[in-house]
Amino acid sequence: MVKVAVCLSGCGVFDGSEIHEAVLTLLALSRAQAEVLFCAPNMAQMHVIDHQHGVVMPDESRQVMVESARIARGPVHDIKELSTQDFDALILPGGSGAAKNLCDFAIHGAAATGHPAVMKLLRACLEDGKPIGLICIAPMVMATAMRGTPNSLELTIGTDEATNAALEAMGAQPRLHAANEIHVDFERKVVSTPAYMLANSIAEVAVGIDKLVAKVLEFSS
Repeated sequence: MVKVAVCLSGCGVFDGSEIHEAVLTLLALSRAQAEVLFCAPNMAQMHVIDHQHGVVMPDESRQVMVESARIARGPVHDIKELSTQDFDALILPGGSGAAKNLCDFAIHGAAATGHPAVMKLLRACLEDGKPIGLICIAPMVMATAMRGTPNSLELTIGTDEATNAALEAMGAQPRLHAANEIHVDFERKVVSTPAYMLANSIAEVAVGIDKLVAKVLEFSS
């Protein structure tokens, strides 16, 4: 049975993992009878957002692993304790938490830095030939990990000009795709899909994520 690590960044589109994207990923993996290993960084969220009103709640703080466990329905592994020997592939759902907690692209744009353990594991996956799936804004996490290296990746993050310009400035090669499509960097076994960067419905997101999971699992076999 293929074991896929799913890296979460909290729980909620504005300050953690995008819940639809995470759940659709888990559904596709379950249907393919893949085993899931949940992981997240052991850290405080950058901030907490009131999802009803879209405002920062300055007096609240939440912990990324604890919040991620809401999606996992149970314990989540500290990502710093994992190595590529623990799984066959890695998938990162999107959501603002990917750009706030896994890296700080939401604050610093193309000058982003990343959580050290997340960056280390992503680089190790590339070095060891482990397939990687990147959903929505998650390609920015990958680009942060690889910035400054000659190993420029082909990634899709949708069609927004400014976001693609930032991706290119970080050393990646942007590829334009619709929400229900994927892009595959065959040399490095990296698969990406725009999901809610472009999607107008959860149905569109599901099509793209199904394709991404299928390709990641194909690379894992």
